[in-house]
Amino acid sequence: MASITASGLASGLDVNSIVTQLMTIERQPLVTMKKEETAINAKISSFGKIQSALSTLRTKSAAFTSSSMWGKTSTTLSDPTIATATPILGKNGASGSYSLQVDALAAAQSTSSRAFSASTDTLSEGSLTIELGRWTGGSPATGFTPKSGSSAVTISIGAGETSLDKIRDKINAANAGVTAGLVTDASGVRLTLRSASTGEENAFRVQASESSDDGVDGTGLSALAYDAAGTSSMTRNQAARNAQAVINGLTVTSASNTLDTVVEGVSIKLNKTTTSAIDMTVASDPGDVKTALQEFVTAYNSLNDLIRSESKYDAATKTGGKLQGDRTVWDIQGKIRSQVIQPFTGAGSGSLGTLSDIGISVTSTGGLEIKASKLDAALATNPAQVKALLSGGDESSIGSTGLMTRFRKIADQIQGTDGALESRTTGLRSQLKRNADRQGAFELRMTTVEARMRAQYGSLDQRMNGINSMSNAVSLMIQSMYSN
Repeated sequence: MASITASGLASGLDVNSIVTQLMTIERQPLVTMKKEETAINAKISSFGKIQSALSTLRTKSAAFTSSSMWGKTSTTLSDPTIATATPILGKNGASGSYSLQVDALAAAQSTSSRAFSASTDTLSEGSLTIELGRWTGGSPATGFTPKSGSSAVTISIGAGETSLDKIRDKINAANAGVTAGLVTDASGVRLTLRSASTGEENAFRVQASESSDDGVDGTGLSALAYDAAGTSSMTRNQAARNAQAVINGLTVTSASNTLDTVVEGVSIKLNKTTTSAIDMTVASDPGDVKTALQEFVTAYNSLNDLIRSESKYDAATKTGGKLQGDRTVWDIQGKIRSQVIQPFTGAGSGSLGTLSDIGISVTSTGGLEIKASKLDAALATNPAQVKALLSGGDESSIGSTGLMTRFRKIADQIQGTDGALESRTTGLRSQLKRNADRQGAFELRMTTVEARMRAQYGSLDQRMNGINSMSNAVSLMIQSMYSN
């Protein structure tokens, strides 16, 4: 059960109120310590914000080291239905104007069997050997050259596997470079074979071996044999063919309809043939570089504004920011700003040595701004120098290090385990712990002080109560004497 304090009821002395007011005075140092605790936590929070902003700046700076950002091109065609041209990721394109004529599209060899009454019709046991290669000797072919690096695949057809649908499945499961299907036309069901890839080198021949040869071609498994230079039971519906195009008067061929090595940095997918040449223009596309620069400037300005806000002094209100006067934040600000003004003198710098040379200038508040027209001109006339300025150099000195590489390196240094941010934050956490220890010790002492005060004022209350009792008794005696 909680105790009931009745001090002062008899003496009229308000012990609780007196002790409470005295303890409020005694606890004033604790109020100061709590304010100090709040200020330290605010500084830690501010440095956390700076670290986050610096990490963003580091990420935006590091983006310029990606090879995929540089040398990108855009391609336009006078008739986009003829072909599709796209930049090849990671490869520098070459600007230029080209004529393109498509004489032939690449095709895959396709053959079909005679008509059967149903997909469950059976042939015979034995084996089919499928081999990829090129037919030689014109049309009709006189020979077959196996494809380099490819081996013939033999497919065994055993008991219970001789129906057309099961032979189809066996061929597809063999991964022999052809795909099999069943097609039904007016005459019946036919088994079709088609090269998995286009191009003359991906033609195929099929040899059949029957377990019990009846000596009649076109029956049993021999119904699926195909040899353009010999005896065939299957019919070739489409010959294997290479794509053929004429670019700037030069004839090029390809096993596929995609040309990746003809125009530097551009992949051309042929869609249909032409009767005359169309125009294709390849131009530099600095869009990614411009976007990355804008993102970098935004990140830089965010960090600059944050540092100014956290360290400023407002003369009107006579109040300072959480980090006002903090040497660490001044040092960080100085290191970041110094990367902007130090010129680049490394290999490939040419006439572009500073950010201002490409249209990025320092504002009155220490931030950055982009003059779009000047940046566009630099990217159009000196793209190699812009690349060198931002991400080139050998990093042997500040001057020979590209500007974005500098920002990445200085951010790593500041945020490192021995960097300014970590050291300062560690120091603040140590202060916070010492403050907490002092508060704990002070609270313990205040408990003792309050107990002593309550004991002293409780004793005083008792003595005053005794004096009041004696006074009352004397008064009663005097009244009794006079009343008699």
